[in-house]
Amino acid sequence: MAREKQAEAEAEGTPERSYREQLDFLNPIAQPLASRKLTRKLYKCIRKAAKHKQIRRGVKEVQKFINKGEKGITVLAGDTLPIDVYCHIPIMCEDRSLPYAYVPSKSDLGAAAGSKRPTCVIMIKPHEEYQEAYDECLEEVAALPLPL
Repeated sequence: MAREKQAEAEAEGTPERSYREQLDFLNPIAQPLASRKLTRKLYKCIRKAAKHKQIRRGVKEVQKFINKGEKGITVLAGDTLPIDVYCHIPIMCEDRSLPYAYVPSKSDLGAAAGSKRPTCVIMIKPHEEYQEAYDECLEEVAALPLPL
């Protein structure tokens, strides 16, 4: 089964990497990093939010709505380079008491949002259709230790 998945991914041109392999490409500021289990939950929540058009995608859009005071979970990709592109987003989140977490891959983050393009930042907004999944993710992301 895993070999079939790997063969399909290679046929598409991009080999699928495991969570452990993706950790090799993290940048130095990727803290707090979501666990493998939490990463899966976040991707699932992003997929549900994308169906209901309840996500903000990309640095400019997320930054704009954080400044406007919108609430949600901010998910950042840990393999984005250069870091300068989005290193101000976690500080903005901390100033406004918004939960945020890093996931290992920007291509997986973009795919979860229903896009072929990789994306380095997504904000998941709360919605009654997937409230249970959102609350579970919110609780776990808020429990992650913040970097010093």
